[in-house]
Amino acid sequence: MPHVLTTVALLAMAGPWGMAARALGLPLPWMLGPLVGAALVATLLPRRLPAGYRFPARLRVGFVAIIGLMIGAQVTPDLLGRAQSWALSLGAVTLFVGLAHGAGYAIYRRLGGYDATTAFYASAPGGLYESIEMGEAAGADVTRLMMQQFLRIIVVVTALPLGLSLWLGGPVGSAAGMTLARGDVPWSELPVIALAGLGGVVLGRVLRLPAGQMTGPMALAAALSLLGWLSVEVPHWLLTLAQMVLGTALGMRFTGLGRGLLLRGAGLAVMAVGAMLAIGGALAAGLHAVTGEAVDVLVISLAPGGVTEMALVALSLQANPAFVTLHHIYRIVLTVLVIGVLARRGPARGDAPRDR
Repeated sequence: MPHVLTTVALLAMAGPWGMAARALGLPLPWMLGPLVGAALVATLLPRRLPAGYRFPARLRVGFVAIIGLMIGAQVTPDLLGRAQSWALSLGAVTLFVGLAHGAGYAIYRRLGGYDATTAFYASAPGGLYESIEMGEAAGADVTRLMMQQFLRIIVVVTALPLGLSLWLGGPVGSAAGMTLARGDVPWSELPVIALAGLGGVVLGRVLRLPAGQMTGPMALAAALSLLGWLSVEVPHWLLTLAQMVLGTALGMRFTGLGRGLLLRGAGLAVMAVGAMLAIGGALAAGLHAVTGEAVDVLVISLAPGGVTEMALVALSLQANPAFVTLHHIYRIVLTVLVIGVLARRGPARGDAPRDR
């Protein structure tokens, strides 16, 4: 019961945290606000939490599935009809994964002093949950690995929309009020959404898809949309609730982390993500010269994280969010495959201090 009450209390506080983030003009405020608030509770007030408390995994998975459905519904026949024009951009994503992983590894290994195994999995530019699971199995320092992977997402979804806002002279993404959800979805559609989400999660597990709790529902919604059988529409309020739940769940991942370790990890994450974004920017500039595609759209397509927020930014730029999303899904799938293959060769292990 204490664990249930703690979860209820955290979610009750997520609303004010989200409103504060929105008032500050932050991107994806309903996720970042609760994330920061929950992270503060986890790092500053860990003794106030019940012993052994963990945010309910099933609750998180359910709302991840909703976001997957929302993204998958953006895949249309018209989008696939232009797939032949993606060869160069997908090739750039392939090159990006290798270069970004190498740059991140060098930073965590040389500047951060992490052991080789931890640095290898911490620097993966995608496959957040898969990287953590495989890294733990390989003997990585899970505390540092988890911290760096989550900070990668946080830095990207915060820095890139803010940078684009400054460049374009106006807010982008969710800070500009963009959403992939609809406000006029009737309540009678909720059972359909629930069944589609459950079916997608099962599909993801059966097919062993990377990030299956999201890619499974996304694949199912995309298939239903392409076949013309059903267009899964997510109401705006449900998307907001999903972001609050996910933000709170992410923030609670920092339970027990010391402020010194967290600040040091944040500094390394800024350097690693900065290097990855620089690589993505250079590739985007090259692609623009060849294809004529807008540089800003290519940059968000090559960013190392934040699938949902990058799709929202795409809406701000009047670009198809599914185009951007599919490039991110390809990045995630490719990254998971690459680290899976390279891991078989066994990156050298070392001992890093496990301070908190």
